[in-house]
Amino acid sequence: MSDGTGKGWAIQLDSLDYLLVAAEAASDKKAENIVALDVAELLVVTDSFLICTGRTDRQVRTIADEIELKVKQAGLPPMGIEGHAEGRWVLIDFGDLVAHVFQPEEREFYRLERLWADAPRIGLPKSVTGPAEGILETEPARS
Repeated sequence: MSDGTGKGWAIQLDSLDYLLVAAEAASDKKAENIVALDVAELLVVTDSFLICTGRTDRQVRTIADEIELKVKQAGLPPMGIEGHAEGRWVLIDFGDLVAHVFQPEEREFYRLERLWADAPRIGLPKSVTGPAEGILETEPARS
């Protein structure tokens, strides 16, 4: 696209758009149990969490790398990344979005969905969650 000056212009995405980019990226790398939470009313530092699971340290790193790459390509570079070397729980901080990629044991231990049970779930497309889990609108998180 161009603005007529030859310099081109970019479309600014909002935080929900970046969340959907991250969720699609996680799904593309076969992440499991992908959940998005709206934490904007509960935290001042971020709007949403993306939480997903990878089965091995290699898969966790691969999912995290794909999320980082796709969100960065969409125009939002990460502010920080933690846990990548270990591959047990990788946290990618994009500011308005924080992505958490866990191995199953860490996800069960930290239970972020339960910790943030007051946060409404953000509906993700069935292409991300699969037909059994897909929801189309925000609903309250289940405890």
